[in-house]
Amino acid sequence: MKTIGVLGGMSWESSLEWYRLANERVQERLGGYHSARIVLDSVDFAEIEAMQMRGDWAAAGDLLAARARALEAAGAEILVLCTNTMHLVAEQIQDAVDIPFLHIGDVAAEAVAAAGVTRVGLLGTAFTMEQPFYRERLSAHGLSVVVPDADDRALVHAVIYDELVHGEIREESRQRYAEVIERLVAQGAEGIILGCTEIELLVSAADSPVPVFPTTALHVEVAVDRALADA
Repeated sequence: MKTIGVLGGMSWESSLEWYRLANERVQERLGGYHSARIVLDSVDFAEIEAMQMRGDWAAAGDLLAARARALEAAGAEILVLCTNTMHLVAEQIQDAVDIPFLHIGDVAAEAVAAAGVTRVGLLGTAFTMEQPFYRERLSAHGLSVVVPDADDRALVHAVIYDELVHGEIREESRQRYAEVIERLVAQGAEGIILGCTEIELLVSAADSPVPVFPTTALHVEVAVDRALADA
């Protein structure tokens, strides 16, 4: 079993879910007393969030690249970044290490394509929905991407930063997300990418009339399967 290097803490709520799912996946695959071999670097999200707010992506990339190098030095053989938004600086991170980097956008796109979906709605932080880095990654896999309108984007973003990253799960927010999903379906979305690792704490398949693609769970599944490829 290869060791997975996990860049987490953005937020720790979703990183905790990533860790739990990874160990459950290993247990499912290997049984017995097996658990995942993981090296975790949990950064201080306050530092990253401040860089996001002032648009200092270069500094954020430098910080995460340094932490990625530390994970490689600690023995990581596969690298994952447990946040969709910070894949905006994925290239800086990937360039900093010699070990394989598993891009969450590629994992999501492959799952969507495998389901036969070609037009997909994207939910995430404002950065993920509004900046091109994530939509372009999906489009490179042949997908057509639709995002919510400005008011809905503001709602989705606010719920993530004001509630989910603090571990607050509110039924009224789940209902409002379901309404946003319905509007994306009305725009032709055949599936919904939950393109923020915290959204899976709130939204499930039961909240959508079309298939949902939970990026955290999908990311974990592929990472663990690659770690176990030679097992």
